[in-house]
Amino acid sequence: MRVAPAKPSLELLRSLSDEHVLRALMRSRRATRAEIAAVTGLSKPTISESVKRLVTAGAVADTGERTTGRGRVGTYYALPPSSGVALVASLAPEGIVTETLDVYGDVVARSSVPAETAAAEGTLRALAGSFRLAVVSAADPVDRATGRLVALPDAPFLLGELDPRALLGGGDVTVDNDVNWAARAELAQRPERDFAYLWLGEGLGCAIVGDGAVIRGSAGVAGEIAHLVTTGPGGTAMRLTDVFAALGLRRPGSTAIDVPALLARPLDPLAIAVAGVVSALVALADPAVVLLGGPWGPAILEAVRAVPTPRTVRLEAATVTEEPALAGARAAALERLRDAVIADARRVAPAH
Repeated sequence: MRVAPAKPSLELLRSLSDEHVLRALMRSRRATRAEIAAVTGLSKPTISESVKRLVTAGAVADTGERTTGRGRVGTYYALPPSSGVALVASLAPEGIVTETLDVYGDVVARSSVPAETAAAEGTLRALAGSFRLAVVSAADPVDRATGRLVALPDAPFLLGELDPRALLGGGDVTVDNDVNWAARAELAQRPERDFAYLWLGEGLGCAIVGDGAVIRGSAGVAGEIAHLVTTGPGGTAMRLTDVFAALGLRRPGSTAIDVPALLARPLDPLAIAVAGVVSALVALADPAVVLLGGPWGPAILEAVRAVPTPRTVRLEAATVTEEPALAGARAAALERLRDAVIADARRVAPAH
């Protein structure tokens, strides 16, 4: 005997209607009930009941604005200031950047300070309590369990074992490596769900995306490729990070790569080293494409393509070039802020 599928409960239907209303207002900023009905496809009575519930719960507000012209006067509704904001922070060699993002996706505030440990600590501590949730991108490895930055040998940009969650006062704070955030920004723009993203800049990094998700590893430090053994000058096997020392391409007193000096020299020796890394990634992760990003990744693309490798893979330049890590973190922060607003509405909206 076939069992008829259970019908959704009235409470579930109301919850879904409320979510449609909230997401419509997130896109439109303000709208009348008739406009919300038009964009959601729900009936006007359903929208009216939902708006009434959400206004009672404080999740939606009457803006005080009314439609003009012929016909029935309509009331404009919007999300209230109590929806809150998300904090997005980028800890990178070029500076400590923080942004405040509202539920519509607008950056309502932005600041930047030099990339120093004291500056990072002071900036994050000063922002504690000013946001609903936070997303942090760090140009250092990040411990998956604690969110603390991890000090690895030879890392060029070290803020020490900085603890962004603690500095921001705890709460809903997500911290991840900058290359992982850049890969998520690429993921939103690409059809492929399996790819590798090589970041080639002052530092070296890699993100592996499998089935549409960034693979972080058990401790959160997957993709730290600086110590991967590849082919250096003269065919010598050496760690990738040591190739730059051998070619005199490190900044004085640092393991950071001197990008201007690198771009002023022939790229063939570096292309061989990078191709060795690509071969290792292909063998281990089987990506559909390997993306080269960062300040000198696209510049070396053609030279890497020319190096013979055991298995071929598509090599392409990363497409998100404007603050890619910040772009990925910003998108995640907006999505989580909107989800939090909807979750709150579900908790407080009256059932009847």
